[in-house]
Amino acid sequence: MRLVSLAERGVMGKIGEMGEMRLVSLAERGVMGEMGKVRLVRSHEDLVVYQMAFEAAMRIFELSKRFPVEERYALTDQMRRSSRSVCANLAEAWRKRRYQAAFVAKLNDCEAEVAETQVWIKFAVKCHYLDPPEGRTLYATYNQILSGIVHLINNSPHWTIK
Repeated sequence: MRLVSLAERGVMGKIGEMGEMRLVSLAERGVMGEMGKVRLVRSHEDLVVYQMAFEAAMRIFELSKRFPVEERYALTDQMRRSSRSVCANLAEAWRKRRYQAAFVAKLNDCEAEVAETQVWIKFAVKCHYLDPPEGRTLYATYNQILSGIVHLINNSPHWTIK
């Protein structure tokens, strides 16, 4: 199975000189599907931010297979765990929508895992385990994931179950 990058899917825009990426943010996309039509969100798996986080975690898994064996229980393990934790915490947050405070608390955990994953990406680039362009792309993807999480937090009353 070939993993299709977010750039190939048209989700990502162009990377600027400083590694920043300008595109339609997840906040702007919301739950919009193709052609701007609103999609019904029935589970956490329907959220664009979850889909991006899952794809990014799978990309990290594939890339980290090339890391040196001495990093197996250090960088490789930490990077995989934090990237997967973003998805797991999004799933947990979705199930805690009955209580706004619990929902936001889990989303805050997601933010922390995104930040941790970005730190590991930087280490992987500095240690020459990831090529800088690949690192910038991953880092930018996690910035967009972070944007979507912040959007959910800022609009949490809309997402919580009444």
